[in-house]
Amino acid sequence: MTTLPKPLGIALCSGGMDSLVMAEFVTRESELCLLHVNYGQRTEAKELACFHAIAEHMKVPPRRLLVVDISHLKKIGGSALTDAAIGVPDADLRRRGVPVTYVPFRNAHLVAIAVSWAEVIGARNIYIGAVEADSSGYPDCRPEFYEALNEAIRRGTREGSGIEVKAPFIRLMKKDIVLMGKSMGVPFERSWSCYREGDKACGKCDSCALRLSAFAEAGVEDPLPYETRPGYQ
Repeated sequence: MTTLPKPLGIALCSGGMDSLVMAEFVTRESELCLLHVNYGQRTEAKELACFHAIAEHMKVPPRRLLVVDISHLKKIGGSALTDAAIGVPDADLRRRGVPVTYVPFRNAHLVAIAVSWAEVIGARNIYIGAVEADSSGYPDCRPEFYEALNEAIRRGTREGSGIEVKAPFIRLMKKDIVLMGKSMGVPFERSWSCYREGDKACGKCDSCALRLSAFAEAGVEDPLPYETRPGYQ
């Protein structure tokens, strides 16, 4: 019996924990293509190194890798991740509202690049590891955002392209992603989640807090080195 080839699938890969697990998840149903975007973030070099480490681990051929630079987001600023004048605050997981680490409309830029690449290489599925439930309150991590994007993609691409953005983790808790990654044997040590630059993750920013609490709730040891490991719950 002939096995049909898997369709091409593009996974947005920041080098973070969610996108690492997402990349492994994608291989179950698609031929993996990895896209990384440098947008002038503080941890750009660290994230890019993790992206390449993930690609190497997953043996993704060079023809299915794409790294894009969009430094205009740094010029626009308005976020602690791209503007040196705005400090990265320490974690407060009970904080309400959109935090200063939100990069205005960033995910729309990332998806637009992925859609352009998908049209060229004939990929139908684009995957993003957005998580709504315990994200930092970012408006571009909501299900309705991706529903609207898919309508725009349908109207703005070639007829019959069939391109769709999928956010399969959108309604999961981060601890579920940790457990999924463990079950698939992903190398968590090759990922980077911290908002601050350094040889070790700070352990104090929102992203570190979300990651550490997820590993704690999952009962899994996080192999990433931290400057400090507060007991987030």
